[in-house]
Amino acid sequence: MKYEVLLESPVSNNFRCKLACDSLDIDISKKSKHHLIINAKIPEQFNIGIILGSSGSGKTTLAKKIFGENIFKSPLIEGVPIINQLPEHLTYEQCAAILSGIGLNSVPCWVRPVYTLSNGQKARAEAALLMTQENDIIVIDEWTSVVDRNVAKAMSYTLQKYAKKNNKKIILCSCHYDVVEWLEPDWVIDCNKQEFIQRQNADFFFEKREQIEFTIKPISGQSWKYYSKYHYLSDKLPGGKNYMFGLFLGDNQIGFQCFSNYVPFKKGQKKIFHSNRTVIHPDYQGFGLGIKLINLTSKYMKETYDFRIMAKFSAIPVFKSMIKQKQWVFLGEKRLLGKMKTGGNMIRKNGFREMGVKTFHFEFIG
Repeated sequence: MKYEVLLESPVSNNFRCKLACDSLDIDISKKSKHHLIINAKIPEQFNIGIILGSSGSGKTTLAKKIFGENIFKSPLIEGVPIINQLPEHLTYEQCAAILSGIGLNSVPCWVRPVYTLSNGQKARAEAALLMTQENDIIVIDEWTSVVDRNVAKAMSYTLQKYAKKNNKKIILCSCHYDVVEWLEPDWVIDCNKQEFIQRQNADFFFEKREQIEFTIKPISGQSWKYYSKYHYLSDKLPGGKNYMFGLFLGDNQIGFQCFSNYVPFKKGQKKIFHSNRTVIHPDYQGFGLGIKLINLTSKYMKETYDFRIMAKFSAIPVFKSMIKQKQWVFLGEKRLLGKMKTGGNMIRKNGFREMGVKTFHFEFIG
């Protein structure tokens, strides 16, 4: 099918505009027009489509021409937490699965007003909300236009996984070509080249996806002040001896991991340290970095210090990931009673969470 877009901008004839055009002998009436012609046959069955092009290339206008004038109306309300904006008929478990599936794994981000989220978090929240609307096709404009490019890749990778898993049809308009390989689209409209490309095989746009290198380093607890706002427990680290690690992208720390000794040392037995306070910055969630950080640091702690490494989690998404890990043995679940002591000297009888919280217990075997 043939799609045409003609963009025209009014021309000013005032002195400065005329002088600017005359200085380069520009015919301003011709330069203010953009004619886009695309021959495209959008397949009936697809998950990801991309409309690419630089600013002013006609992406948004073309998307409206193909999919309708009201496709970009966002239902997101800035002053309301995203979890309260998901449809009322969804259970809490369904809401959690949708938000986690789109890479918004941080519970504190679910319950804060949307306007307090970063650009990347807000984009994920909007995508999650759009996924729950009764629309055959979801169209998102300016995809990843206002985020760091590595954040853009994480967002794109997570979105395409969710779309394929849930068989959603999503169209993304973007001026950035670096997200294409991470989105693995079924088709692309390139407004700069004025061409339509449909995926034919696995090597559609790339032979091998770009590799992003992350590093893990021992750190002090200073950065926990920043990462604690993304964690569901206390803003304080456990008392006693702690070992801490940071996950880095270049010089930028994007993750935090702690190991703490909760159990008094008994002579003749190995010391036990618990994995806890695992946080990946919400902008970088979706790559599976949290589990990798837990596994690699647990391996280091076990091999370096000969400690027994244990872990307990109450978050269902973390449990579902951990149960798949061959390095860990599932020890069972408990429903805890009492209160959680959040810092200082740990007293064993007080070292529990709020009443009724179910926790899942694991041991690292390597």
